[in-house]
Amino acid sequence: MIKNILLASLLFLSIKASAQIEKIDTDRPDQTESPFTVPKKWIQFESGFLRETEKDIYPSFRNWKDIHLQYPSLLSKYGLGKRVELRLITAFATYKYKEGNKITYKETGLESVQLGGKLNFLDEQGLRPKTSLIAHYDFGRLRKINYDTIDGVNFRFTMQHTLSKKLSLSYNAGIEWERFGHPPAYIYTLALGYNISEDWYGYVEAFGFIWKKDKPENSIDAGIAYYINDDFKIDFSGGLGLTKKAPDSYFAIGASFRFKTNKD
Repeated sequence: MIKNILLASLLFLSIKASAQIEKIDTDRPDQTESPFTVPKKWIQFESGFLRETEKDIYPSFRNWKDIHLQYPSLLSKYGLGKRVELRLITAFATYKYKEGNKITYKETGLESVQLGGKLNFLDEQGLRPKTSLIAHYDFGRLRKINYDTIDGVNFRFTMQHTLSKKLSLSYNAGIEWERFGHPPAYIYTLALGYNISEDWYGYVEAFGFIWKKDKPENSIDAGIAYYINDDFKIDFSGGLGLTKKAPDSYFAIGASFRFKTNKD
């Protein structure tokens, strides 16, 4: 996994970056999606590898644990206009069910296929945050893991305040229907970002999912990102579950890059 990231770094370091007004802005590594859109006629890829573990939340005489691996997840973006981007989410994953020291179940395949977009409709002004709307259609029929004959949909509003030259406050609020006709999950995130230096960025965050008739999933995480150049960055992050239903922990590593599709 780390070898692949290093190889990708060497590859894109050899590409000359075009003059940019601002550095690449990404939705990863935190769970709080960014309100910024990809520049018009640019393509951006955000890829990551994740390992997540979860233990039995119900009383049981067996010691079991779920292990969730993504290798990789990929968010592909294309700038349709100054304030609009097209988005495609895909993820290839493996789920392992472990009892004691023995793996009793394993499933590998396509875990997610989502198509959607982002619309930025408010710029930051005074107390008003920069605000965008993100929405995806979730193709349950195309998944191998968690296959479903009924599709789903999700959306969220993404907001960001600039507190100072180094500090920013970002938050999301939205709803996710994993499948049409079922009760939705309410999404929330809150992240405090800090520009450590010209090339380094860090954050701390709280996030979760809330259902009307089920236990909530509340978690915290933190991460760091390094800008190799204006169009390419790598990131590292990890988190812990705060409630019984939330995954116990996760660790992720990723890389994001962009390039212009024309020479104008």
